[in-house]
Amino acid sequence: MEERVNPRRDSARGLNQLEGHLLWAAEVDEARRRAGRFTAELPWLTTAQREEVERVYRADRIAASRETLVRIRDRAAELRTEYEGRYRQLRARCVGLTAVAVAGGAGTAITALLTRR
Repeated sequence: MEERVNPRRDSARGLNQLEGHLLWAAEVDEARRRAGRFTAELPWLTTAQREEVERVYRADRIAASRETLVRIRDRAAELRTEYEGRYRQLRARCVGLTAVAVAGGAGTAITALLTRR
């Protein structure tokens, strides 16, 4: 089955992806800045040692950020599934109650018409 083109949905998806890339780039830049501040507190390091410490610090921070984002993504998916299920139940109840109310109202109206005669 061929997927229909939906410019609005495609634009929203593209904007979400762009936002994700920008946020990730900002996180990588922040890791780089923090690594530099960390090694600035260690003036006795040689240049090679400083670069290695910054590389390890940056890699650790990026890995921690990635793990956090994966946990957030997974939890968001769980919540979406849970809330969709609750929404379906609520919608079914509302439709059922509306049907009962309409049927009750119709029954009352018919009874009122029949008793008037």
